[in-house]
Amino acid sequence: MAQRSDLPFTRKNWSLAAAGLAAILLGYAFLRIPPAEGFFSLTLAPVLLVVGYCVLIPMAILVRDQSAESEGEEAEQA
Repeated sequence: MAQRSDLPFTRKNWSLAAAGLAAILLGYAFLRIPPAEGFFSLTLAPVLLVVGYCVLIPMAILVRDQSAESEGEEAEQA
């Protein structure tokens, strides 16, 4: 069994993770805006938190680079 020595995350994965973290931090920052009935704290903050936690972070974990997978398959066949 051959072990892969390269990291499983690519630049795309780290970019998605950074975008997810930024969305989460912005969501919590908008929750702190004083008028609790305002657009930012009532609407935008929960949307940012859901997008960060439920879309961007899972995408950062699950998305794989297609070119890296095809190179790995070619190396296994050789």
